[in-house]
Amino acid sequence: MDDLSRRSGGRKAKSVVFTAEQIATRVASLGREITAAYPDGDLLLLGLLKGSFIFLADLVRAVERPLQVDFLVASSYGSGTVSSGNVRLLYDPATDLAGKHIVVVEDIIDSGRTLTRLVELLRARHPASLAICTLLDKQIAPEPPAELRFVGFHAPPAFLVGYGLDHAENCRHLPYIVDLD
Repeated sequence: MDDLSRRSGGRKAKSVVFTAEQIATRVASLGREITAAYPDGDLLLLGLLKGSFIFLADLVRAVERPLQVDFLVASSYGSGTVSSGNVRLLYDPATDLAGKHIVVVEDIIDSGRTLTRLVELLRARHPASLAICTLLDKQIAPEPPAELRFVGFHAPPAFLVGYGLDHAENCRHLPYIVDLD
């Protein structure tokens, strides 16, 4: 774990929860699932920044059909540490969503509040379909979004970092996911 502590900015990691190999295998599988689910029509993968960017990049390469990519930046925290449920789009996608198959790509689902509200905002833009693909689902949301269709892994109720997930903007670079102390 010495290398792990060095790579994670000196923070002590309890354990590697998902290895780089496990992640790569599952992302490839998700790419095949998305390819099969959308054989035709305009497909847009919409990454929720910042946490999803590494997952989204690998997922885009795993989907074997033409697609478009855009991003969203949403905030529901303000100055607090708990989601207020009041979602603001800080960056709105430039792409027209009407008539497209939209897959929102998320890094991790905790409470699900932000994502549920975001789905309402996106539905108002009249996509042909709307689905959610998340790398990690902690399965603690009281009512998971109905649109949750693609899940990489069920995650433990721990503080996870790596592969895009951060702690105070650190640890995103790790090629695996660890549980921080």
